Amino acid sequence: MFEIGFTELIVIGVVALLVIGPERLPKVARMAGHLYGRLQRYVSSVKSDISQEIQLDEIRRAGQNFKQSIESTVSGVEQQATVVDDYLRGEIEQVEKGTAALAATAVAVPPPVKVPTAKLGPVEPVLQQSLPLDEPDQNTALPRDAESARGVTPEKTA
Repeated sequence: MFEIGFTELIVIGVVALLVIGPERLPKVARMAGHLYGRLQRYVSSVKSDISQEIQLDEIRRAGQNFKQSIESTVSGVEQQATVVDDYLRGEIEQVEKGTAALAATAVAVPPPVKVPTAKLGPVEPVLQQSLPLDEPDQNTALPRDAESARGVTPEKTA
């Protein structure tokens, strides 16, 4: 803020002592300290208010930018949806025209003729092969520690 050196403070103190007097100088110094503290609190509150306003302004700008980007994205999607909708409507019209032309040129088709099927002998059911699920896989050998951990001893497997 202001650059006041030690010699300036001594000069101000001596002048204040001469002008105010030794009886009232402590009261005036205390009052000046309180006023200086109030001034500092006021300046810091103004600074914090200004910084909050700046942050709010930045948030508003970010919100507006986000809103604009969302709106542009929505308009792009709507344009693409309109293009796809128009394309599909054209395709539907072409299919309807094709089916109307086909129906106009269609010849009556006779009902299908039933062909007798040859009877074969009785069909024998196919049996499924059963797999032993309770036996371990014969292709893999378990280590001895794994056999003992499972409770399998060599006498039982033989």
